[in-house]
Amino acid sequence: MNGIAGISREAPVLIAGPTASGKSALAIELAARDGRVVVNADALQVYDCWRVLTARPTPAEEAALPHALYGHVRRDETYSTGRWLREVVGLLDRPVVIVGGTGLNFAALTEGLADIPAVPASVRAEADARVAAEGFGGLLGELDRETAARIDRQNGARIQRAWEVLQATGRGLAGWQDDTPPPALPLARAEALVLRPATDWLDARIVRRFHAMLKDGALDEVRAALPDWRPGLPSSRAIGAPELIAYLRNESTLCAATEVAILASRRYAKRQRTWFRSRMGNWHEIVPR
Repeated sequence: MNGIAGISREAPVLIAGPTASGKSALAIELAARDGRVVVNADALQVYDCWRVLTARPTPAEEAALPHALYGHVRRDETYSTGRWLREVVGLLDRPVVIVGGTGLNFAALTEGLADIPAVPASVRAEADARVAAEGFGGLLGELDRETAARIDRQNGARIQRAWEVLQATGRGLAGWQDDTPPPALPLARAEALVLRPATDWLDARIVRRFHAMLKDGALDEVRAALPDWRPGLPSSRAIGAPELIAYLRNESTLCAATEVAILASRRYAKRQRTWFRSRMGNWHEIVPR
């Protein structure tokens, strides 16, 4: 990792990067240097059921330095970008380093987020049932023209979210986004860093890290979730969880589950790198080594 000497000691620091790229280590180093709070910006590290599987900070790391927004959400809850933004805004009155791999959280913080009303559970249940029966194509075909023109058609979660918003509010997601309020933390007021590791370097780290997770208790975490496992929950999207559930149900070998989870991690990292390139071109690049 490049040195931290040139990184601001006063401005809020934002650290984005793909999975397994060393974001948390850099955040901890900066927090120790400057007396900052380490604030989570990862959509899955908020859940209380996943510490090992999502590479949350260890209990020793959390005890050594102040951390916020880690493991504070029940596994059966739906946790939105809007809720994250409201919670993180309440922490901006102190020195922070905000770290994670969920680009949408950083976009909401630095670009603003539309104030969309909550979607009723009945609408979400209807969407879940339709996706299970017919995939995302039907929902996509029912979106308003403006939203359909903008949306990432390869991202099923985004399609479902847009359909739910339209059903719940009678207004397309694009219209809500056009009324986005000013950002809570404009990029000009922050030190924004994005990690851009070489693909081979990152792929090797992903392999090592998943094997280390298994050694450190990831299988026990998944076993604890097995009795109440619901694949439709946002918390169930943790990479490695569905694969290890399949192993525990005797639907796969541990070796096969590990290979599939590692492949899923690599594909996720590729999607993250693509998103960061397209949306974070004006962030300062750091190349992990």
